[in-house]
Amino acid sequence: MVPSIDFSKWWWVKDSSSSSSRKGNPVVVTMENPNYSVLEIDAPDSAFQPVDKDRGKNAKQFTWVLLLKAHRAVGCLAWLANSLCSLLRAVKKRLFFGHVETENSGKAKFLFRVILTFLVIALAFLSFELVAHFKGWHYFHNHNLHIPQTWEITGWFHTAYVRWLEFRAYYIAPTIQSLSIFCILLFIIQSVDRMLLCLGCLWIKFNKIKPVIKGVPPNSDDLEGANDGYPMVLVQIPMCNEKEVYEQSISAVCQLDWPKDRLLIQVLDDSDDEGIQWLIKGEVSKWSQRGVNIIYRHRMFRTGYKAGNLKSAMNCDYVKDYEFVAIFDADFQPNRDFLKQTVPHFKGNPELALVQARWAFVNKDENLLTRLQNINLCFHFEVEQQVNGVFLNFFGFNGTAGVWRIKALEESGGWLERTTVEDMDIAVRAHLNGWKFIFLNDVKVLCELPESYEAYRKQQHRWHSGPMQLFRLCLPAIITSKIAFWKKANLIFLFFLLRKLILPFYSFTLFCIILPLTMFVPEAELPIWVICYVPVFMSFLNILPAPKSFPFIVPYLLFENTMSVTKFNAMISGLFQLGSSYEWIVTKKAGRSSEPDLLAAEERESKTMSLQLHRGTSDSGLSELNKIKECQETVPTPPLKKMNKIYKKELALAFLLLTAAVRSLLSAQGMHFYYLLFQGVSFLLVGLDLIGEQMN
Repeated sequence: MVPSIDFSKWWWVKDSSSSSSRKGNPVVVTMENPNYSVLEIDAPDSAFQPVDKDRGKNAKQFTWVLLLKAHRAVGCLAWLANSLCSLLRAVKKRLFFGHVETENSGKAKFLFRVILTFLVIALAFLSFELVAHFKGWHYFHNHNLHIPQTWEITGWFHTAYVRWLEFRAYYIAPTIQSLSIFCILLFIIQSVDRMLLCLGCLWIKFNKIKPVIKGVPPNSDDLEGANDGYPMVLVQIPMCNEKEVYEQSISAVCQLDWPKDRLLIQVLDDSDDEGIQWLIKGEVSKWSQRGVNIIYRHRMFRTGYKAGNLKSAMNCDYVKDYEFVAIFDADFQPNRDFLKQTVPHFKGNPELALVQARWAFVNKDENLLTRLQNINLCFHFEVEQQVNGVFLNFFGFNGTAGVWRIKALEESGGWLERTTVEDMDIAVRAHLNGWKFIFLNDVKVLCELPESYEAYRKQQHRWHSGPMQLFRLCLPAIITSKIAFWKKANLIFLFFLLRKLILPFYSFTLFCIILPLTMFVPEAELPIWVICYVPVFMSFLNILPAPKSFPFIVPYLLFENTMSVTKFNAMISGLFQLGSSYEWIVTKKAGRSSEPDLLAAEERESKTMSLQLHRGTSDSGLSELNKIKECQETVPTPPLKKMNKIYKKELALAFLLLTAAVRSLLSAQGMHFYYLLFQGVSFLLVGLDLIGEQMN
């Protein structure tokens, strides 16, 4: 129930244990308002004397209490009014000065039309309920339909309302109830899976289980001599128009602690901007002049996106001389000892195909959006990847910050261009061929989180559309493979269906569609533990790997439900091969680095430049780079304006949830009202692009 405040109980006086101890003649004050009780004051000055704890408050004390509470109430109302005004100003700014998001295909608008239909129906239902509420027809307060058969004062509207109640109870409610039971069952299964993963992570922590290197890892102070213990390693940096992060990525990889004659770096540039191409060429030339074995490769046609880029690079003749390949996306900055912490795990372990490192983020505290992403990804690495790596020797390759055995890549079919999740594709095919994986939770590689909702939304669309597309393609291969039956079951039911399909399906259907509908169809109820207790508990489990983010548990829960719209839409696109299922948009980055990395890079840069000046060497690459920078400085670039986007699906759901919140207020359903209100506000903020940074 919505909590009510009863001021009358403040005027009651507690019974005194001994009435004989009172002094003076009692004065009886009778309040004119019959709703208040009678107060007794022992003497005129007793209001200013201390009162025992077991006695009631006098009139002046009650007055001060009322004034204090009124002051607090006014302050709270003023804060709410100020917040509402700020929100309305932001709404006005977005609606009148924003750019509405455009959909390219008619199929992409289908989900928006479905949500809009539900919104129109909900508004119609709310109109009926409001009229019935003010008319005094409180039939909807009782979920068991008992319609009075009195027709003395009936009109056409009242008759239509009664007929609607009958139709709602006998036809609509059973359908919604059946769908809600199905979604609750999926919700329970997925929650149990999360709990088992968390228990597995606790077991790993308690027993201090982690991969160990067999034998003695190579360690030589003289990297140019005695290099027999160091295998040949190829490092690839695929990028596309990465103007903000190319320099720091190439710099970090070129300083890896590994013998130079045993290391080759490939900068795989798919940029279509000629200016960015020249900048990357200049950076490669600079490090090449410093003695680093680094090669710049550029494709004329960007076919197959990242998979096509990696496939083209692996077809080079010199690749056959290398045993392992390490892959880093353009915003990743590995530590100097990355290869020494990962490559030795392959020694004495011929069945090992992949060593995956964990991600760490330089901008996790940049804004609310990055904080919420950090919670999700910490759970993904700390719990999902680590548990699957320890107990199953299999997990999805994260596409970067990992080292592959080249032989495993070749025997598994190499990089394929059939999906936008080429990393998961090669991992599944390698697992079907019997290869094993290792996840190193202690080895972290710095990278950058998307700071704008637009970039994060496109990234999540690709991450949830690609797995469903891959599931369609590799399901026959999984069924006919020679791996154990329980491994097939894990791939099909846990890896793909439960964690990639069921999660976005029930999250969107249950909390964004069924819950608001139950406000208009109260015969179909959702238990309070489904709405509150279990989601909060699961959010608490998700936030455990990032304990510093505990204050954001409520925004995290609301934001995850908000993102279910994007994830559900992406899942449907990938499952049914819709137009946006093969869309690949490079995630926008800001090029941030941690302060220690910036200071260390500046120190190394100054030392290297002074050394070159002392030697008197000429660097053609540096001069070329300086010319490019001079050209850029002479040609002024117009300032980029920040774009305000409007997301129609999220806005439609925001109004649907807020409409349902108004309906729940009529029926005095407290927890439902608060959840729908806050979730509706969350959708409204996301729909108006008020979370994260604005895109340029």
